[in-house]
Amino acid sequence: MMDDDAALLALVARGDSGALARLYQAYAGRLFGYLLRLVGDRMVAEEILQDTMLAVWRSAGGYAGASAVSTWLFAIARRQAYYRLRGQAPPPPFEAVDRPDPAPGPEELAIAAAGGSPVAGAVGDLPDHQRDVVALVFVAGLPLAEAAAVLGIPVGTVKSRLHHARAALARTLATQEVPK
Repeated sequence: MMDDDAALLALVARGDSGALARLYQAYAGRLFGYLLRLVGDRMVAEEILQDTMLAVWRSAGGYAGASAVSTWLFAIARRQAYYRLRGQAPPPPFEAVDRPDPAPGPEELAIAAAGGSPVAGAVGDLPDHQRDVVALVFVAGLPLAEAAAVLGIPVGTVKSRLHHARAALARTLATQEVPK
């Protein structure tokens, strides 16, 4: 899969919009889930996902293969989210790409359905650095090493943040009433 992703990215670098659409199909659900957990707003997460794919289109030639394509994509998504959260205007939309069906997929529907759950609320209350790690590892499903690469921190720090996040979630959820 990683070789296929790198090959797709090489095609994107050469201007193949079909390759970008295939990369989007492969990663949009996971990227959207991560972004939704990061920003907490479906519309903003969708906009950031589009900003991310535009950034991929523009910078695909700069991919050096030092990390997995998925790590590279999540790092771009994270950067785009922080640009948006800091109030910087995103780049103008890119219209030349044939986009796949924008209807939400199963992952997006599950994440949206959990949006009002006690767990989602507790995750939303975590500090940003813990919420980032939880979103990358549990929502996006990245391995610890890839999450560390996206965040630019050691794997041990990812493990520590996950440990503290789990403990905070357990404390928060233990104090909530269970519906009868």
